[in-house]
Amino acid sequence: MKQPPRRLRRLLVATGAVGALTLGALTALPTTNAMAATGCSVTYTTNSWSGGFTASVTVTNLGDPVNGWTLGFSFPDSGQRLTQGWSATWSQSGSSVTAQSMSWNGSLATGASTNIGFNGSFTGANPSPSSFSLNGTACTGSTTPTTPPPTTTPPPTTPPPTTPPPGGQTPVAINGQLRVCGVNLCNQYGRPIQLRGMSSHGIQWFGNCYNNASLDALADDWRSDLFRIAMYVQEQGYETDPAGFTNRVNNLVEEATRRGMYAMIDFHTLTPGDPMYNLERAKTFFATVSARHAAKNNVIYEITNEPNGVAWSTIKNYAEQVIPVIRANDPDAVIIVGTRAWSSLGVSEGANHTEIVNNPVNASNIMYAFHFYAASHKDNYRAEVERAAARLPLFVTEFGTVDYTGDGAADLTSSAQWLDLLDRLKIGYANWTFSDKAEGSAALRPGTCNGSTYTGTSVLTTSGAFMRDRIRTPDNFPTS
Repeated sequence: MKQPPRRLRRLLVATGAVGALTLGALTALPTTNAMAATGCSVTYTTNSWSGGFTASVTVTNLGDPVNGWTLGFSFPDSGQRLTQGWSATWSQSGSSVTAQSMSWNGSLATGASTNIGFNGSFTGANPSPSSFSLNGTACTGSTTPTTPPPTTTPPPTTPPPTTPPPGGQTPVAINGQLRVCGVNLCNQYGRPIQLRGMSSHGIQWFGNCYNNASLDALADDWRSDLFRIAMYVQEQGYETDPAGFTNRVNNLVEEATRRGMYAMIDFHTLTPGDPMYNLERAKTFFATVSARHAAKNNVIYEITNEPNGVAWSTIKNYAEQVIPVIRANDPDAVIIVGTRAWSSLGVSEGANHTEIVNNPVNASNIMYAFHFYAASHKDNYRAEVERAAARLPLFVTEFGTVDYTGDGAADLTSSAQWLDLLDRLKIGYANWTFSDKAEGSAALRPGTCNGSTYTGTSVLTTSGAFMRDRIRTPDNFPTS
């Protein structure tokens, strides 16, 4: 939980990165295609080795919304060949390459992005393409691409699977549709489980951190069960572009789904602290995303991040208006309700969990959020969680190893005490944050998201290394 001034000073991510080719916002060329984009930008990043390379391509629609798209470009060198692609239907004729959208990423609202990629080979030089087109509209601009020096052997370049691997090895494949049973989160076998994972930072600032390579690392190297998608409502978030942010969230849910992780959709309210301020936005947003993902068994809805400065009765009122909107589309999904005082169960404003016990939300299959920052919130907060967990289903949807500002040194002693408690009580958690922001709570070192390496510990901060070590230990998912 964050007493003021918790995360009130967010800075935009600096643009421009070594290894990335960015083609900026552009003037549209005339077109007669009704579905043509009227502006576009592309970021093309490569990682090469002797004779081969992996390319990551982020496409942003800067014009009118499109429903179905084709990206086109040409390889500058005749020896460059497309060998394997993902997240699009790829083809090559001569030097011309096209990528056609899939069913899940074909709709691009104005300002929306999607990430696709491929492996390639080359026999001569390996220059980056200098021009792209989206549905026939040219994306042009000044380009000065640079790529990492070639290595002698290729790194692992297995593309993300389009479906969870066989054998029930992913968290979702094992556990299936979750539900609340008593004070626990239970799997499809009715057995209590604990999900352990990471939260994104605000996707309006750190969207470049969530790509094929990083999410592969989270699923496979970290062995994360959960990816929490933090969609800020204010602070340059959803309220500035509802359609665009909804599209970004939907795309990230699809990415988590393909990797067999649970996706938590976080309606990230913080300032103002009264959730009723965003009631109509919440109804619109959750009606849209719950309709899109109703058939999935891996989506969890967090309907208000950190209410503060309001009574529990106000939060309850909000929840009882938003939950039916989700239930109309998705009757089975677990829904998480934020609690008073920055989701501290009221502790940070002098209350405790009994106000919820005495006046619970009138809905089923719900849990209550608890947040902590280990360097600031210690024994009295842990004692309250211990008491509350005997009476309420809790999920720690956000916590940090540092102080309540999200910065400072990682308090690994307090963090370990917290995680030991959560493990013992089988309370799931998402750590803040899987990002490369220059602050103590970030798991990735600053600049990591400008590159293509996310695995191992060399790219991790103190907090990141600690969390990776905790998350990647074997899960206990009983199936009988």
